[in-house]
Amino acid sequence: MHHGRFFNMAAPVPGRCAFFVEKKNRFCKMIVGRGKKFCGQHATMEEGGSRRIVCPLDPKHTVTEDKLDKHLKKCNSRDKPKPVYYVENINAGSADGDESVPQVSLCERSRTELDALVDKLKTEIRGLQCDVGDSVLSHHVLQDELSNPKNGDSAHKHLKQQSSILGHLEELGLLGGRRCFVEFGAGRGKLSHWIHEALKTCEDLQLLLVERCCTRFKVDGKHQDAGVQFQRLQVDIQHLDLSKVPLLRQKKPPLVGIGKHLCGAATDLALRCLLERPGLRGGKPDPGPASDCGPGSGSVLDPGLGPILGLAVALCCHHRCEWRHYVGQQFFLQRGLGAAEFSAFCRMSSWATCGVRPTNQDCPPQRRHDEEHEPAEEADRVNGFLSAAEREHVGRLCKLLIDSGRLDFLQTKGFSGKLTHYVDPQVTLENVLLTAVPSAESSTPS
Repeated sequence: MHHGRFFNMAAPVPGRCAFFVEKKNRFCKMIVGRGKKFCGQHATMEEGGSRRIVCPLDPKHTVTEDKLDKHLKKCNSRDKPKPVYYVENINAGSADGDESVPQVSLCERSRTELDALVDKLKTEIRGLQCDVGDSVLSHHVLQDELSNPKNGDSAHKHLKQQSSILGHLEELGLLGGRRCFVEFGAGRGKLSHWIHEALKTCEDLQLLLVERCCTRFKVDGKHQDAGVQFQRLQVDIQHLDLSKVPLLRQKKPPLVGIGKHLCGAATDLALRCLLERPGLRGGKPDPGPASDCGPGSGSVLDPGLGPILGLAVALCCHHRCEWRHYVGQQFFLQRGLGAAEFSAFCRMSSWATCGVRPTNQDCPPQRRHDEEHEPAEEADRVNGFLSAAEREHVGRLCKLLIDSGRLDFLQTKGFSGKLTHYVDPQVTLENVLLTAVPSAESSTPS
């Protein structure tokens, strides 16, 4: 065995690396430097070449040992100065009295425990004045793309969701100019892209994209239209103080919060980021004069920011929620429920999308776990307790209870919220949209 060195067979392509990749049964295709035989990754094959080691800041890449010090000064994974809008744990929720609850998987619980949890769940659901409506909408700006045969099933699925979210924004009077859309968990920024396409003739439009990860293939960089401003913040929502973002401090535009599949606790962090900030006295926003920005301008003001016009957030992955971040803590506590029950209900919520998932790979796509969501732990997939259909129903009830706590939080902040099935479940099983606008008593007519 030659441990990766090339054999007496076809020679490598001139100007390409001479390292033979046994696993792929071909030579490495990387271009080499003048006079070099191997690429940077395989440079140790050269006589006298410096040994490559794993980067201590990020094990996903390597560096030559003799250039380590120089690399550490410019590595993308190095600690960088924190931006002015970074405030440690500002949206995390209070750690005071935070209950340390052992994380117990569902398969570790007894049948008696599971029965008791389901009974508590059903009791609380019966007392709720809350339901999830059905309203699949669309927006004309996506019509051509939805009809484009070049788009595959996955792209078509996302386009339907984006189209319906824009339809709901329009129905609520939130889709207009002279405002800033804050897209939480923006990823590539496709939702903001379509909002821009729908409003590119409007004046003074800003789109603020919040994403904690460095994202490839971003679409916002392609937009250079006059009068439209895109800005991307690479920061975890947990540490984002919107009142310190220069764009928002200077112009104080009205704000609309948006998000497509804010996974688990990210939804709670985004709600805190928008509505639970310094300056909101007594936990409730102060009503302020409406801005001259068209329909939907009834709103609430933060002294450091423009008015909050409303929000539209597609929810998902309730099993990833955390008690400390959860905005509905008081809602749970008022019902005699606490962190232990919350943790159990979060785990059980995965049954809504994973509890009926067949192991057969030939199952319909809508019954497979969507690639955009994080899977639940295998230990929370309990067999033999209730039927698959009953577990799915219990999972949906858990999601409804958790989301009802979010609606209660919105009400305490002066907003009227609702939950809506905004796309067909065959598009995605995570098909609930949370929308909110200022309630009548907290808003001023435009």
